[in-house]
Amino acid sequence: MLGLIRILAIFVYFLLINIVLLTVCILRPFHRNNVYMAARLYSTMSFLLGLKIEMRMPDSVKSAGPYVFIANHQNSFDLITVGAAVVKGTVSVGKKSLVWIPVFGWLYWLSGNILIDRNNKGSSSDTLKKTVQKMLNRSLSVWFFPEGTRSYGRGLLPFKTGAFRIAEKTNAQIVVVAVSDLQDKVKLNRWSNGTLIIEVSDPESLDSDKPIQENVKHFHAKMSQSIDKLNQELSSSSK
Repeated sequence: MLGLIRILAIFVYFLLINIVLLTVCILRPFHRNNVYMAARLYSTMSFLLGLKIEMRMPDSVKSAGPYVFIANHQNSFDLITVGAAVVKGTVSVGKKSLVWIPVFGWLYWLSGNILIDRNNKGSSSDTLKKTVQKMLNRSLSVWFFPEGTRSYGRGLLPFKTGAFRIAEKTNAQIVVVAVSDLQDKVKLNRWSNGTLIIEVSDPESLDSDKPIQENVKHFHAKMSQSIDKLNQELSSSSK
């Protein structure tokens, strides 16, 4: 019974949020803070899942920028949870095909996010240039899930290089967003689904003396270690 009530509540709440967001985005399309507002509103849905989100963010991230944010991508619940870490003046980079999803896809586009065609190498190259230009011209931060797809409990997948190439071309620092394990931990029929920790690192520059792949490996290891630490912390606190 609880699961059914939860599904209905989430559906209604999600619908109301999207109506509000669509109205705002139509009135101010592509505004620099549309994504921030959307992310924060979606993250308020976490209480309907019985999730408590513990947010850890240093002042250095709140007060400066622009940055290139990289976060682990676990499952569809990321829409609800990871948005709590999005700061003002941030956009994301996503698949062009998202536009065809009714309402959500339209919101994604009108919010000012950057769309790429992953099947067109030339288009991806143009998108890289446009992303760099947008960051520099509008002082925007960019959010990436560098794994490129959801991991669904397979651990942290290998990173693609796009986020790091943009950081390299804009001289923006990297901010690692590590999210504790959520896969298979949300049960709709369970009143409380525990705590999710989101830990945001201090900004860190790429090592200009190393090739891009070495920087990718460094930040992959950094995120992996942070996730392991958070999981161990939650495991210890539950005993």
